[in-house]
Amino acid sequence: MAARKQFLLRIPADLWEDLNVWARDELRSVNAQIEYVLREAVRRRKRRREQDEEEPQGGGSQ
Repeated sequence: MAARKQFLLRIPADLWEDLNVWARDELRSVNAQIEYVLREAVRRRKRRREQDEEEPQGGGSQ
């Protein structure tokens, strides 16, 4: 299994509660939910960057 990095995360109580409800709805711990949300955000960002690289350069002609 890959090594896991531990770090302290401070978030507002209302955000914690929202994450807790969301995690319970998906049968995850809050920690697992935060990891899931971060992984999805990184995946989407990578996909957008790949799409940007595939688009022709130069702004197009009209």
